[in-house]
Amino acid sequence: MSLLKHITFVRGTETHTFTALGRCPHTGRLGVATTTSEMGVGSRVPYVQPHVGAVATQAYTDPRLGQLALQLLALGYPAARVVAELASSDPHIEWRQLGIVDRWGHVAAHTGTHNTAWAGHHTGEGWITMGNVLVGEGVVQAMAQAMQDSVTEALEVRLMRAIEAGTTAGGQPDGQRSAALLVYENTGYAIMNLRVDDHPTPTQELWRLFNKLYPLKPYYQERPDNPSIGRVGDWARARGLNA
Repeated sequence: MSLLKHITFVRGTETHTFTALGRCPHTGRLGVATTTSEMGVGSRVPYVQPHVGAVATQAYTDPRLGQLALQLLALGYPAARVVAELASSDPHIEWRQLGIVDRWGHVAAHTGTHNTAWAGHHTGEGWITMGNVLVGEGVVQAMAQAMQDSVTEALEVRLMRAIEAGTTAGGQPDGQRSAALLVYENTGYAIMNLRVDDHPTPTQELWRLFNKLYPLKPYYQERPDNPSIGRVGDWARARGLNA
């Protein structure tokens, strides 16, 4: 029985956004980076579950689509099938923009016909870049190029480079107000979960937070299995870092 049978969809909240999501081909890690001209984008666009998939739902979004997509992915549905299931069950699907990357790196996206121009998406091997209410297609193209050019780097770095490229390419006519990065470690927890909810230059602020946390990533990866590792400040100082 479809999980969507008894769900009633509403048109949802208007969210003008550009986003990159993907799966690391080397580690299988999954993640989403996003930015928008409204506040609090991290509360409604990115959804990630390790070993299952990464989902972004935006435009006139219904955030419940993200959770439903993860449930279908967890059942083993590939990305394209999940998009088809959501499209067939949501009467407002043409107001939505969806991107899905599954556990195998298959990708599928939908940009509804009622998205405000410019709106669209690009896909590559294990990644999607997409956006709506953009200054032009060049925003999504620049993001796609950033994903292609950084394939040897960590997924969280690639995603950050992508939304930076979109911002540099012009982003949205009214600028950006919030940004977020969500990347899950394969052991079941988020290794990067950063949000900038209300800021005049959110991508720049997200980079500031990222650059402080990223050098500490080995500490937070080791600590769950090694509580004797000590305090993060001591660990960082021993390596010439700032915690």
